[in-house]
Amino acid sequence: MDLLSTCKISKFLGCHFGSLTCKCVVLFALALFFRAVLLHSSSGYVGIEWSNLELVHGPSLSLNSDEGIRRDKFLEVPQIVWGLNNQKIAVARAFLTARMLNRTLLMPSLSASLFYKEVDRLQPISFDKVFQFEKFCSLCLGFVQLGRYSDLKNQTGVFDLQKGSGRKWTAHKDLEQLRQYSSGPADDYEVIRIVGKNPFLWHDHWPVKDYARVFECLVLVDEITKEADKVVSKIRETGREFRSKTGFAQNGFDAEESVPYVAVHMRIEIDWMIHCKKLEQRLKVNQICSSKQEILKRVGNIKGLKRPTGVYLAVADSLLNDSSILSGWKKGLVPFDKKKLGVDGIYKKHPYLIQSAIDYEVCLRADVFVGNSFSTFSSLIVLERTQKMSRMGITSSCDIDVRWPSYSYNILGESNGPQKWMTNMSDSSLQAISYGSNDVSC
Repeated sequence: MDLLSTCKISKFLGCHFGSLTCKCVVLFALALFFRAVLLHSSSGYVGIEWSNLELVHGPSLSLNSDEGIRRDKFLEVPQIVWGLNNQKIAVARAFLTARMLNRTLLMPSLSASLFYKEVDRLQPISFDKVFQFEKFCSLCLGFVQLGRYSDLKNQTGVFDLQKGSGRKWTAHKDLEQLRQYSSGPADDYEVIRIVGKNPFLWHDHWPVKDYARVFECLVLVDEITKEADKVVSKIRETGREFRSKTGFAQNGFDAEESVPYVAVHMRIEIDWMIHCKKLEQRLKVNQICSSKQEILKRVGNIKGLKRPTGVYLAVADSLLNDSSILSGWKKGLVPFDKKKLGVDGIYKKHPYLIQSAIDYEVCLRADVFVGNSFSTFSSLIVLERTQKMSRMGITSSCDIDVRWPSYSYNILGESNGPQKWMTNMSDSSLQAISYGSNDVSC
């Protein structure tokens, strides 16, 4: 309400500015006006950072409100494929697409098996068999919305939206398409069903912080978390036994103390070595592939690493063509793989996706994590560890010792060790994480 409107009200009421009644009306109207201004300036959009994108939504999408995302309009996406972390990116991208269209995402179907390795045995698995449905809805309330197919009223038909592909289909065209279908005739349909390629390969229109906001809501179901608990417990138990045998307990070690461990995402499998060599040739860099010897040497040179300590090797055993990964480590570093720990049975009873989720959790909880900066698996772990440090007020780990340090072994750091690694949370897109980078913010 502006002053002119106030004057009109006073005129309508037949009062004059000189009268006491009119003064009260004016003061009351001005109070309402300034209150509205203050509320607007203090609330803002605390959710998604849109960079230079225009908001296509009408209502505010505050993180503290569930009124922003419509619950009567839905987005359906194709089955999500590839590895665990590519699927997590695809899920986040689908949610952010739904948010841009101001729609609830219908619970997507994931893939329990590796698409490019097991085409004939592609196993669909429901989102809520991997991640907690209610927990996701609670944590992401007001930011993105997840719905079930049972929520549909089927009052209108389904509108098929064909995603473009090929070199001529640019990020700009993709963005314009989303804007076009956020209103107009298509928006009248209860469900917009996207037809086309896997969501992981869609164009990216959102900054890292928006993806990270969705990732924080992806909490593994209890069954998977408990399996990871067993593996972590076994790692620490084995480390405690080794310390006792080497006399470390006599040097002030508390037997009840939580024994630290290092997790190394050791990417030396057959498929990775073929991929990384082609990638090096295409990008004309030599910082992607790392041999077993290079990894062992650089991990052994991590400055300030307390010894003896256990080293958990996260590796896809079925794709490994090297049975000697447990040998050659520096003194004081005790390597474990799944078989040596006696936990391989835990993994074998689950499909690929669940095995990867267990390994992800084990690496995430490690006191020190070492991975490859061109690996999506490693990159998302570092992103989550960076988030943990950010919540503690730490914005950089490059020059200080921190609680959850991460390193990239494919990049040479100080003392011939691996390079320290943190995610750049201010990046305008997820490009560096989706497809890898030698820029590790340190």
